[in-house]
Amino acid sequence: MKKNSKDKNVKRILFITLSNIGDAILTTPTLESLHLKYPNAVFDIVGDKRSRILFKYCPYMNNFIEKDKSLGWCGLLSLIKKLRQERYDLAVDLRSDVLLYFIKSNQKFFKVSNNSSLGINSAEKHFLSIKKIINERPSLTNIWLSKYESEIARKTLNKFSNSRSITLGLGANFEGKIWHVSKFIDLAKYLKNFFSVVVLVGDQKDAALSKEFISGYKGVVIDCCGIYDLLETAAIIKESNFFVGNDSGLGHIASAVRTKSFTIFGVGEPQRYSPWSVNAFWIQDKNYEINNIKPKTIANMIIKQLR
Repeated sequence: MKKNSKDKNVKRILFITLSNIGDAILTTPTLESLHLKYPNAVFDIVGDKRSRILFKYCPYMNNFIEKDKSLGWCGLLSLIKKLRQERYDLAVDLRSDVLLYFIKSNQKFFKVSNNSSLGINSAEKHFLSIKKIINERPSLTNIWLSKYESEIARKTLNKFSNSRSITLGLGANFEGKIWHVSKFIDLAKYLKNFFSVVVLVGDQKDAALSKEFISGYKGVVIDCCGIYDLLETAAIIKESNFFVGNDSGLGHIASAVRTKSFTIFGVGEPQRYSPWSVNAFWIQDKNYEINNIKPKTIANMIIKQLR
């Protein structure tokens, strides 16, 4: 891989990321590459309230600036007014088509349209925005954790630290993306000889799904749904030996913490939106019917990766 020369003259960079957790994580290879090229620069990062936590410990971030989509044009104008108070050496917008026209920056790099990036992962698409200054393949996605989150994960799994664990993400943001809990139960049964501990992760909305799983699975289960925040959940996934979940941000988190993962797609475009890693696997029914996918099929594919 060709190494890019480091530019010490770039001191301030504006980086505009996306809103959803998975989408924001897929922008981190671009962010990391910019940091490597401009190691003396500090970054102002624009994102949403929900994605803010992902950058909490980013070591080279100066400010995180929230864009509130619910405020419509008033929110956009307020954001522009705030950003125009600053001057940047370089600005990258991976989200919108217009913001950079109002930003004071010596260099501007706009997002690449979906039509011009068909058939490639979004991590690659975002990277195309900066290809004029960094001409290489995007690195892995990233998420930054502190000792605090790592300690919580170790305490959560401490009792079973000598056992192999598989973490399951039972939920997603709408029904068409959710593999039925009974399928996850059957999958865990097929994999019981390989993973003696099942860890369930998700938010408070997934708590009902975890209760259903526990009632139908006879084995060791650690239920973390609705208990931990996103970074604490990321640390728990990092401590796990494998992650399986629906098409949601949790699969992207698994890749970002370097845990092997398997994503079950219903509707959606896995070629574009699957987690960015050679250790991230996925499956999709040809008719986009997620519950047509058989647990034994996934189990056999996972077992193959363990050998």
